[in-house]
Amino acid sequence: MEKFVIRGGNALSGDVVIGGAKNAAVAILPATILAADKCLIENLPCISDVMASLQILSELGAGIRMISKNTYEIDTTHINCTEVSNELSRQMRASYYFLGALLGRFGAGQVAMPGGCNLGPRPIDQHLKAFTALGAEDSVEYGQIRVRSEHLTGAHIFFDTVSVGATMNAMLAAAMADGQTVLENVAREPHIVDLANCLNMMGADIHGAGTDVIKIRGVKKLHGCNYSIIPDQIEAGSYMVAAAITKGDVLLHNVIPKHMEPITAKLRAAGCEVAEYDDSMRVRRTGPLKPLKIKTMPHPGFPTDMQPLMTVLLTLAEGTSIVTEGIWENRFRYVDELIRMGANIQVDGQVAVIEGVKKLSPAPLRALDLRAGAAMVMAALAADGVSEIDETAHIERGYENIVEKLQALGADIRRVETPVNTVTRAM
Repeated sequence: MEKFVIRGGNALSGDVVIGGAKNAAVAILPATILAADKCLIENLPCISDVMASLQILSELGAGIRMISKNTYEIDTTHINCTEVSNELSRQMRASYYFLGALLGRFGAGQVAMPGGCNLGPRPIDQHLKAFTALGAEDSVEYGQIRVRSEHLTGAHIFFDTVSVGATMNAMLAAAMADGQTVLENVAREPHIVDLANCLNMMGADIHGAGTDVIKIRGVKKLHGCNYSIIPDQIEAGSYMVAAAITKGDVLLHNVIPKHMEPITAKLRAAGCEVAEYDDSMRVRRTGPLKPLKIKTMPHPGFPTDMQPLMTVLLTLAEGTSIVTEGIWENRFRYVDELIRMGANIQVDGQVAVIEGVKKLSPAPLRALDLRAGAAMVMAALAADGVSEIDETAHIERGYENIVEKLQALGADIRRVETPVNTVTRAM
C-alpha cells in the first residue's frame, strides 16, 4: 500500500499535459469488441481502470499489443468468450460496458454487478431497459448480470433518467442491431460524443450524440480503426483547482476549452483568471476567493466529478458557499476529512453549506473515492504543513502520474510505501 505525503503552502506554477479521458476510454475499449478486427487506440490514460479494461479484453481472447505508454493495438478478431471474470469486473464500475459490446457482437454477455467508488446505489435498470427493448433477455443471479438475445432489433427507447452509462451501453448494443434505434433523454457528456465518433470510425451509423436524441441505424458489420481519445475534462478541472487553491499560475496543455466551460465559468466567478487558447488554458489567481452557489447536473451543467474539488476550494472563500449534489447521494462522505483540517461545512442531505475559513490545517486524510481523493490532495496542497493521505489507489484509478505532474508544478508531494497492517491514524 502507498500513501501520499504532502507539504502544503507552495504556489503551483508551470505547465501540465492533460491525459486522455478516463470516462471515454473505459467505453471505447469494450467497443473494440464490435470491430472483430484490429483497432489502434491512442491517448489512453495510463490508469488502473484502463489497465483493468485491457486485462478483461485479453482474458476474453483479444490480442493486446502496447505501441507506447498511451497507445495500444487491440485485435478482437478471435475473442471467444462472453463472460467477464468476477474479480476484474468488480474492480471498476465501467465493466458494465462489456455487456453492451458482447451483446452487440455475440448476442450474450455476463458481468458482475459494478464495483468502483461507493457513491451510493448504482442501478442498472436503465441499461437493462435498453437491452430488453432491443430484444434481449436479462437475469441477475448471485451478483452476476447476464444478457442474451437471438436477434437484436432497433427500437425507440426513452430513458427514465439521464444516465451516461445506460446511454453508452445502448449505443454499443444497437450499433449492429437490425433497423433504426432512437434513444431519447440521453446523456450529452463529451465522452458520449467520443464513443459515437469512435463507433462511426468503425463503420457505425450514429447521429445526434451531444444532443438529447441519438439515432442509430444498425449496420451488418464493423471494422477496425485508428482513434485518439479526447482529453480528460475532470483531470484538467482538477489541475485548474490546484492552481486556484494555491494562488498559482498553471498552463494546461491538451485540453478542449469548450468541454471546460461549466468549470471555467465557476472558477472565474470565484475570482480566478482563466485564459483560453486553441488546445490549452491558463489558470491564475492573485486575489481572494469569492463564495459560490453550485449545483451538479448532467452535461452541460456542472459535473458531479468536480464537486468535491470545488468544495475544497470554497472552504477558503470569503463568505458562505452552497453546494448542491444532484447526481450521487453519497458524494459528501469526504466532508469529515475536511472538517478535520479546520473547514467549516454543514451537510444536510444533498446540500453542503460552506463558511470560508482563513486557512486549512494539515491532517491525516483518507481518499474515500476517486474524486474525493483528488480533493484531499488539493486540500493538502493548500494546508500549511505536512498531510498524509491513505488509500491512494482510489486516486490513481483516474489520474495518470499525479504525483509526478504535481512535483513538476512545484508541489512538495511524494509517495511512501506503507505496510498493509499499519494503522496510520486513530480511527
